[in-house]
Amino acid sequence: MLNFCTLFNTNYLSRGMALYQSLEKVCPSFHLYVFAFDDDCYTYLKNYPLPNLTVISLREFEYAVLLKVKPSRSMAEYCWTSTPFTILFCLENFHLPHCTYLDADLIFYNDPQVLIDEMGDKSVLISEHRYPNIYDQSWYSGIYCVQFMCFKNNEAGLEVLNWWKDRCIEWCYGRLEDGKFGDQKYLDDWRTRFDSVHVMQHRGGGVAPWNLLLYSFIQEPGLKLIEKKTRLTYDVIFFHFHGVQFFTDNKVSLAGPLYEISSSIKKLFYYPYVNNLLEIASGIRQQQPLLNANGALKVTPPVHKVFIEFARGLLNSFTRYFPAAFHLKNYNFKKHNHVHSLKSNVQSLKLESYL
Repeated sequence: MLNFCTLFNTNYLSRGMALYQSLEKVCPSFHLYVFAFDDDCYTYLKNYPLPNLTVISLREFEYAVLLKVKPSRSMAEYCWTSTPFTILFCLENFHLPHCTYLDADLIFYNDPQVLIDEMGDKSVLISEHRYPNIYDQSWYSGIYCVQFMCFKNNEAGLEVLNWWKDRCIEWCYGRLEDGKFGDQKYLDDWRTRFDSVHVMQHRGGGVAPWNLLLYSFIQEPGLKLIEKKTRLTYDVIFFHFHGVQFFTDNKVSLAGPLYEISSSIKKLFYYPYVNNLLEIASGIRQQQPLLNANGALKVTPPVHKVFIEFARGLLNSFTRYFPAAFHLKNYNFKKHNHVHSLKSNVQSLKLESYL
């Protein structure tokens, strides 16, 4: 039995449901503990229960130390602060031998048991961002990504987990300060600070928009990646759809403009994912018409603002890794502007022609 936990509010409800569905397809035995970060999300999951899902409300979950710092944190910062506490809550209250935290915007394509098995006799599993030089943001957001983290319910695992949760209570904000950023840069020195931490080696765990340039992908018929540097082949275990954002004017952004994403990658990963989220949200609206399950909160930003974000990302890349300036493809804004119009069939998603 694989035990997972995640947290999200109503705006991420369709993503959380898509995560659950993907686990159903690939995991022979699993349970997902969902921490609902608003009442509507909790009520929906309670009214429409799923067999391998337990929903926990904020009232059940919030430790006194969390409530004390809550007023000083934004919603995102409070979610980051709460992440280690969700894992601890599951280990303590459900007496689990281990628990793996998942970001809600992950999709699994193969059984993650192979990732857990990597730990061996270690007690904690973490995963790298695996930034290529051109997109390296480890100086800011950290070497490791809080996306898939497994903790065993033993002395060594709890030592790391309790250290992390205490640091998040002390400081957890969405800015770089004194070598800290959110809950994530605390992980940077875990390999030397603790003896019990294993860094995931399987390249199929943690595929994300920031590391796509490292791989090519094939379907034979299972979904696999080939690491360009080593030519080694791996099953794709999970993809992190960080940056997918819906807008109220019937558009969606697939990722931030810094990352180049090819049309083949969009067809392989993004179009099916967006289509699935639309279908899930449609089903949720039939049951609860007022729920904003895809989290569309504002209109699409004007193209000049997207371009400014793109240019800032490029400038930062050039500053940190000067050879990036010689990668001419990075000057092609069209390949980095991932805003699409939503059509009735996701296969007809059309990139807005801004240029």
